[in-house]
Amino acid sequence: QVQLVESGGGSVQPGDSLTLSCVGSGLTFSNYAMAWFRQAPGKGRDIVSVVARADSITYYADSVKGRFTISRDNTKRTTYLQMNSLKPEDTAVYYCAADLRTFGYALEYSAYDYWGQGTQVTVSS
Repeated sequence: QVQLVESGGGSVQPGDSLTLSCVGSGLTFSNYAMAWFRQAPGKGRDIVSVVARADSITYYADSVKGRFTISRDNTKRTTYLQMNSLKPEDTAVYYCAADLRTFGYALEYSAYDYWGQGTQVTVSS
C-alpha cells in the first residue's frame, strides 16, 4: 500500500520560514517525480513545485519562485519544500503527490498517481 505522509506545516507570521517534508512508503520512490500542490479555502488545487526523478530538474510556480526550494533525498524516500519569506497568500493546505514518470514532470493534477493527506500552512500576523 502506497502512502505519502506530509509534515512540517504550522502557523507562522509573514516573512517566516517553514520546511515541509513528505515521506513515501510502498513505492520505489526514486522512480517518481514528486510535487507539492496547495489548496486555499474555496479554491482549486494548484501546483506549487515539482522535482523530477533527476533532482536537477525542477519547476516552480511564478508565485513562489525565488522563495521556495524543492528537493528530494531518495535514500530517505523524502521530498522537501523549503518555504522562505512566507506571505499571507501562501496560506493553504499543502499536498505532496507522486507521478510515475521516466523523464521530466507534469503540472496537471490528473497526472499524479498518489497523494498525501495534506498539511496546513497558515501565514498571518
